[in-house]
Amino acid sequence: MKKYHIAIIFILLFSLDCFCFTNSNSEIKSTILRNGVGLGSVIAVVLSWDRNRSVLFATLHGVFGWFYVVFYLFTRES
Repeated sequence: MKKYHIAIIFILLFSLDCFCFTNSNSEIKSTILRNGVGLGSVIAVVLSWDRNRSVLFATLHGVFGWFYVVFYLFTRES
């Protein structure tokens, strides 16, 4: 059940480009994609939530993005 929820979160965050209007002003589309959530942030939030179950930590680790992903890879338990 947990993997199902994580997969849904990934699908929703990666489908941001699908919700942008292709026939509208390209400036709006580029602003939405530029200010959107990056891949490193998404991975960091999911890893943090799986480890800590804390919204505060997930938000903090999402801000750090790829730095937390690399840190997680070095400190994870086998």
